[in-house]
Amino acid sequence: MKSLHRPDLFAWSHFDEARNVDFHGVVWVRPDGNVLIDPLPMSEHDRAHLQALGGAAWVVVTNSDHVRAAQALAEAFGATLCGPRAERETFPLRCARWLGDGDEPLPGLHVHELHGSKTAGELALVIDGTTLVCGDLVRGHAAGRLNLLPDAKLHDRAAALASLQRIVAAHPRLDAVLVGDGWPLFGDGARALAALAA
Repeated sequence: MKSLHRPDLFAWSHFDEARNVDFHGVVWVRPDGNVLIDPLPMSEHDRAHLQALGGAAWVVVTNSDHVRAAQALAEAFGATLCGPRAERETFPLRCARWLGDGDEPLPGLHVHELHGSKTAGELALVIDGTTLVCGDLVRGHAAGRLNLLPDAKLHDRAAALASLQRIVAAHPRLDAVLVGDGWPLFGDGARALAALAA
Protein backbone atom coordinates (compact mmCIF):
# COMPACT_ATOMS: atom_id res chain seq x y z
CA MET A 1 0.00 0.00 0.00
CA LYS A 2 1.03 3.60 -0.50
CA SER A 3 1.91 5.91 2.37
CA LEU A 4 -0.21 9.06 2.47
CA HIS A 5 0.31 12.45 4.11
CA ARG A 6 0.28 11.03 7.65
CA PRO A 7 2.25 8.03 8.95
CA ASP A 8 -0.99 6.38 10.09
CA LEU A 9 -2.76 6.57 6.72
CA PHE A 10 -2.29 4.29 3.72
CA ALA A 11 -4.15 3.66 0.46
CA TRP A 12 -4.30 1.14 -2.34
CA SER A 13 -5.79 1.75 -5.75
CA HIS A 14 -7.24 0.29 -8.94
CA PHE A 15 -7.24 2.20 -12.23
CA ASP A 16 -10.69 2.30 -13.84
CA GLU A 17 -10.23 2.49 -17.60
CA ALA A 18 -13.85 3.49 -18.31
CA ARG A 19 -13.50 6.65 -16.19
CA ASN A 20 -9.74 7.22 -16.49
CA VAL A 21 -9.36 7.60 -12.73
CA ASP A 22 -8.04 5.56 -9.84
CA PHE A 23 -10.42 4.10 -7.28
CA HIS A 24 -9.00 4.04 -3.75
CA GLY A 25 -9.34 2.18 -0.48
CA VAL A 26 -7.96 3.77 2.70
CA VAL A 27 -6.47 2.33 5.88
CA TRP A 28 -6.29 4.34 9.10
CA VAL A 29 -3.81 2.65 11.44
CA ARG A 30 -4.78 2.95 15.11
CA PRO A 31 -3.44 1.35 18.31
CA ASP A 32 -6.96 0.17 19.20
CA GLY A 33 -7.65 -1.38 15.80
CA ASN A 34 -7.25 -0.30 12.20
CA VAL A 35 -10.06 1.09 10.05
CA LEU A 36 -10.61 0.24 6.37
CA ILE A 37 -12.69 2.73 4.39
CA ASP A 38 -14.36 1.63 1.13
CA PRO A 39 -11.85 -1.20 0.70
CA LEU A 40 -11.10 -2.50 -2.77
CA PRO A 41 -9.96 -6.08 -3.38
CA MET A 42 -6.35 -6.40 -2.20
CA SER A 43 -3.33 -7.90 -3.90
CA GLU A 44 -1.32 -10.42 -1.89
CA HIS A 45 1.30 -7.71 -1.38
CA ASP A 46 -1.19 -5.21 0.03
CA ARG A 47 -2.90 -7.84 2.14
CA ALA A 48 0.44 -8.84 3.67
CA HIS A 49 1.17 -5.15 4.34
CA LEU A 50 -2.19 -4.74 6.07
CA GLN A 51 -1.57 -7.84 8.12
CA ALA A 52 1.83 -6.46 9.18
CA LEU A 53 0.09 -3.24 10.25
CA GLY A 54 -2.24 -5.20 12.51
CA GLY A 55 -5.08 -6.22 10.19
CA ALA A 56 -8.44 -4.49 10.51
CA ALA A 57 -10.91 -4.03 13.36
CA TRP A 58 -13.41 -1.84 11.48
CA VAL A 59 -14.62 -1.63 7.88
CA VAL A 60 -16.65 1.45 6.93
CA VAL A 61 -18.53 1.64 3.62
CA THR A 62 -19.60 5.16 2.63
CA ASN A 63 -22.38 4.17 0.22
CA SER A 64 -23.91 1.16 -1.51
CA ASP A 65 -21.90 1.74 -4.69
CA HIS A 66 -18.66 1.31 -2.71
CA VAL A 67 -19.31 -2.15 -1.27
CA ARG A 68 -16.31 -3.46 -3.20
CA ALA A 69 -14.42 -6.02 -1.03
CA ALA A 70 -15.84 -4.82 2.29
CA GLN A 71 -17.58 -8.02 3.32
CA ALA A 72 -14.73 -10.33 2.32
CA LEU A 73 -12.15 -8.26 4.21
CA ALA A 74 -14.38 -7.81 7.26
CA GLU A 75 -14.82 -11.58 7.43
CA ALA A 76 -11.13 -12.28 6.85
CA PHE A 77 -10.01 -9.99 9.67
CA GLY A 78 -12.98 -10.37 12.01
CA ALA A 79 -13.74 -6.66 11.61
CA THR A 80 -16.94 -4.81 12.49
CA LEU A 81 -18.72 -3.83 9.26
CA CYS A 82 -20.40 -0.38 9.20
CA GLY A 83 -22.65 1.18 6.58
CA PRO A 84 -24.72 4.34 6.04
CA ARG A 85 -27.80 4.50 8.26
CA ALA A 86 -29.89 6.14 5.53
CA GLU A 87 -29.48 3.03 3.32
CA ARG A 88 -30.13 0.49 6.05
CA GLU A 89 -33.29 -0.95 4.47
CA THR A 90 -31.74 -1.52 1.03
CA PHE A 91 -28.01 -1.90 1.71
CA PRO A 92 -26.55 -5.00 -0.02
CA LEU A 93 -24.50 -6.04 3.04
CA ARG A 94 -25.50 -6.93 6.59
CA CYS A 95 -23.74 -4.43 8.81
CA ALA A 96 -23.11 -4.73 12.53
CA ARG A 97 -23.36 -0.97 12.88
CA TRP A 98 -25.12 1.81 10.96
CA LEU A 99 -23.58 5.28 10.93
CA GLY A 100 -25.15 8.68 10.40
CA ASP A 101 -24.70 12.38 10.86
CA GLY A 102 -22.88 13.37 14.05
CA ASP A 103 -21.72 9.88 15.01
CA GLU A 104 -18.23 9.40 16.43
CA PRO A 105 -17.83 5.61 16.44
CA LEU A 106 -14.14 5.89 17.35
CA PRO A 107 -12.06 8.63 18.96
CA GLY A 108 -11.02 11.07 16.25
CA LEU A 109 -13.52 9.82 13.64
CA HIS A 110 -16.43 12.17 12.93
CA VAL A 111 -19.24 11.09 10.58
CA HIS A 112 -21.18 13.39 8.26
CA GLU A 113 -24.07 12.53 5.94
CA LEU A 114 -23.99 13.99 2.44
CA HIS A 115 -27.41 14.70 0.99
CA GLY A 116 -28.31 15.05 -2.67
CA SER A 117 -25.73 12.55 -3.93
CA LYS A 118 -26.64 9.44 -5.93
CA THR A 119 -27.30 7.41 -2.77
CA ALA A 120 -29.15 8.45 0.38
CA GLY A 121 -27.05 9.64 3.31
CA GLU A 122 -23.66 8.95 1.76
CA LEU A 123 -21.03 9.08 4.49
CA ALA A 124 -18.08 11.46 4.66
CA LEU A 125 -15.53 10.77 7.40
CA VAL A 126 -13.30 13.34 9.07
CA ILE A 127 -10.21 12.04 10.87
CA ASP A 128 -8.81 14.21 13.67
CA GLY A 129 -10.48 17.30 12.19
CA THR A 130 -7.89 17.54 9.41
CA THR A 131 -8.47 14.72 6.88
CA LEU A 132 -11.72 14.20 4.98
CA VAL A 133 -12.37 10.80 3.41
CA CYS A 134 -15.12 10.87 0.76
CA GLY A 135 -17.00 8.24 -1.17
CA ASP A 136 -18.65 9.41 -4.39
CA LEU A 137 -19.92 13.00 -4.12
CA VAL A 138 -16.50 14.66 -4.02
CA ARG A 139 -13.87 13.46 -6.49
CA GLY A 140 -10.63 14.56 -8.10
CA HIS A 141 -10.67 14.13 -11.85
CA ALA A 142 -7.68 16.48 -12.25
CA ALA A 143 -4.75 16.80 -9.86
CA GLY A 144 -4.83 19.77 -7.54
CA ARG A 145 -8.57 20.44 -7.49
CA LEU A 146 -11.84 18.85 -6.48
CA ASN A 147 -15.01 18.31 -8.46
CA LEU A 148 -18.52 17.06 -7.79
CA LEU A 149 -20.23 13.96 -9.04
CA PRO A 150 -21.71 14.86 -12.46
CA ASP A 151 -25.09 16.60 -12.32
CA ALA A 152 -26.75 13.70 -14.14
CA LYS A 153 -26.02 11.47 -11.12
CA LEU A 154 -26.95 13.98 -8.41
CA HIS A 155 -30.42 13.83 -6.85
CA ASP A 156 -30.26 17.38 -5.50
CA ARG A 157 -27.29 19.65 -6.30
CA ALA A 158 -28.31 22.33 -3.81
CA ALA A 159 -28.55 19.79 -0.99
CA ALA A 160 -25.17 18.33 -1.98
CA LEU A 161 -23.50 21.74 -1.85
CA ALA A 162 -25.15 22.52 1.48
CA SER A 163 -23.75 19.26 2.90
CA LEU A 164 -20.24 20.27 1.88
CA GLN A 165 -20.70 23.74 3.35
CA ARG A 166 -21.64 22.15 6.69
CA ILE A 167 -18.43 20.10 6.68
CA VAL A 168 -16.29 23.17 5.96
CA ALA A 169 -18.01 25.08 8.76
CA ALA A 170 -17.55 22.20 11.22
CA HIS A 171 -13.92 21.48 10.31
CA PRO A 172 -12.05 24.68 9.39
CA ARG A 173 -8.69 22.92 9.87
CA LEU A 174 -9.29 20.44 7.04
CA ASP A 175 -6.05 19.95 5.16
CA ALA A 176 -6.32 16.76 3.13
CA VAL A 177 -9.26 15.42 1.11
CA LEU A 178 -9.01 11.73 0.24
CA VAL A 179 -11.49 10.98 -2.52
CA GLY A 180 -12.81 7.57 -3.46
CA ASP A 181 -12.35 8.33 -7.16
CA GLY A 182 -9.50 10.33 -8.68
CA TRP A 183 -6.62 12.39 -7.27
CA PRO A 184 -6.46 13.06 -3.53
CA LEU A 185 -5.69 16.56 -2.30
CA PHE A 186 -2.98 16.76 0.36
CA GLY A 187 -3.14 20.45 1.28
CA ASP A 188 -5.49 23.40 1.65
CA GLY A 189 -8.48 21.09 1.80
CA ALA A 190 -10.85 23.50 3.59
CA ARG A 191 -10.31 26.17 0.94
CA ALA A 192 -10.73 23.72 -1.94
CA LEU A 193 -13.87 22.23 -0.44
CA ALA A 194 -15.31 25.69 0.25
CA ALA A 195 -14.64 26.69 -3.35
CA LEU A 196 -16.36 23.55 -4.59
CA ALA A 197 -19.37 24.20 -2.33
CA ALA A 198 -19.70 27.89 -3.26
